Amino acid sequence: MKSKSFKTLEEQVQILKNKGLIIEDELLTKHILLRENYFFISGYRHPFLKSQADRTFLPGTTFRELYAMFSFDRQLRNIIFKNVLIVENNLKSIIAYVISKNHGYTENDYLNPAIYNRDSKRKKQINDLLKKMSRQIRINGFQHTATEHYINNYNFVPLWVGVKVLSFGIVSELYTILKSSDQSEIADILNIQVHDLIDYLPILANYRNLCAHEDLCYEHRTQKEIDDTIYHSQLGIDKLNGEYVYGKNDIFSVIIILKGLLSQDDFTLLINEISYELDYLSGKLEVISIEKIMDIMGFPPNFRDIVRL
Repeated sequence: MKSKSFKTLEEQVQILKNKGLIIEDELLTKHILLRENYFFISGYRHPFLKSQADRTFLPGTTFRELYAMFSFDRQLRNIIFKNVLIVENNLKSIIAYVISKNHGYTENDYLNPAIYNRDSKRKKQINDLLKKMSRQIRINGFQHTATEHYINNYNFVPLWVGVKVLSFGIVSELYTILKSSDQSEIADILNIQVHDLIDYLPILANYRNLCAHEDLCYEHRTQKEIDDTIYHSQLGIDKLNGEYVYGKNDIFSVIIILKGLLSQDDFTLLINEISYELDYLSGKLEVISIEKIMDIMGFPPNFRDIVRL
């Protein structure tokens, strides 16, 4: 196995040149590589390669185009992240409200295993999750003004405050251990089916963490797929071997999920912002087309129509 060694900025630029990338401004390129990291920028080279076997750049590919892809993905992450945060906040608020109304709001109430699904197979999961919740509230509580206030003055944290310091992953799993009546009440408020919400939340949590840590977003695929929806058929998405080619475990599947969980105004703004970034990127591309990038993303050509469906 080849060992990796430190490369100076000059060496990094030379590596890119050796692979056929045109460097139009070496000083600017070095500045960007220093600030953004060669490893992460080079992660966007795949659409510009001649092939996976011949890992050199298509003739005419410039660093400017490569960096445009990097910048586009950053903007895409920001758009997805802020909208997932809206869903996260709504979900936390609704779950806290339903549990508090139906079972009580003190830690003795919402950390009581008896208020959750009584299936014996879930006993360990429930106990483990409640321990994680207790630990997150106590550890993170002093980093949040409201939770710190309740801890110091009342020695407990009501759930509607406690959810603020719980991770989206914890809250997503919390939904899965609720009694079916509580799950249905929450799903009805969100106007979504229980089984869909159970499927959607881990995917949103996955993308939330990906966006928060500035990982590759536009080509990301989740292990879990969403079920076919009316939007797949209404958009006329093609099928391959009986499966839709877009909107199953790609970034467009997240768009479909957000269609059902955001307000109409928020969703319209989301699509408008992504459309703007795609149009802006299109103006920066020369050796590949924006259609190629959309295909990698899992976006059908008529994705904007989802707003009106």
